[in-house]
Amino acid sequence: MVDRKKELTGHLFAFITIFIWGTTFISTKILLRAFSPIEILFLRFTIGFIVLLLIYPHRLKVNERKQELYFAAAGLCGITLYYLLENIALTYTLASNVGVIISVAPFFTAIFAHLFLNGEKLKLQFFIGFIVAVIGIFLMSYNGSRRPQLNPLGDILAVLAAVVWAAYSVLTKKISGFHYNTIQATRRIFFYGLIFMIPALFIFDFKPNLSALTQPVNLFNILFLGLGASALCFVTWNSAVKVLGAVKTSGYIYLVPVITVVTSVIVLQEKITGAAVFGTLLTLTGLFISESKIFSKIKGALKPE
Repeated sequence: MVDRKKELTGHLFAFITIFIWGTTFISTKILLRAFSPIEILFLRFTIGFIVLLLIYPHRLKVNERKQELYFAAAGLCGITLYYLLENIALTYTLASNVGVIISVAPFFTAIFAHLFLNGEKLKLQFFIGFIVAVIGIFLMSYNGSRRPQLNPLGDILAVLAAVVWAAYSVLTKKISGFHYNTIQATRRIFFYGLIFMIPALFIFDFKPNLSALTQPVNLFNILFLGLGASALCFVTWNSAVKVLGAVKTSGYIYLVPVITVVTSVIVLQEKITGAAVFGTLLTLTGLFISESKIFSKIKGALKPE
């Protein structure tokens, strides 16, 4: 049973992670002027790996070979496949489509957790919250001003990205049960992610213009992605999963579009419509329903004596 203080810490870590991840689109958008998606991806996780190594330089000694396979699978799913699928999907379909589809990752997480994790059961409030949040996400993404445009290849890739992130969440929950240091475990996941990324470097013609990093704006944004969105956030996310479980933590993904809308208004001076405001409120309501215990209390009250 998780004590109250640890649970609150887990929620705080999840919120901090999602808050930062929800603002990374600005940094990525700026960096895309000088770097390709694969170049940004490789640079940010290389920086993240080096930072985690400097913070906690002790080598992780894995007890069993089977555990090493979990680390490799987590690196493949959460680092290599997720970001490659997301970036490739963006080249085939609308960013709004990808944003909506990725935000349904908690649904797949709940299914996987039910199938592969003991103690993480499917609950009614999760699915009610999921439906409410997805309606809100659609309203925010399409902003009440245009019809959704489907592109089969891009949208399928986005669905696959959501699926592999759900797999990553379940894998990290399994890894947390090994009771290794969180920084060491995250660094090992980064290592495998970078290893599996190597073939993609050749496929996507990896030739980063490192001189572009001499420009303060590019240096700041790549450091933000490497230090904040990668080194810090993957540690806090994995810590949250360890405390709250894969399903509860993944519910915070609903907040990404909310943070994206707010930051786009503040930083990029984009206009927000009434539909987007209503969508934001619905998404927050969906998260609240998914995380609340009110349904469990009602269910308990309805049970016969």
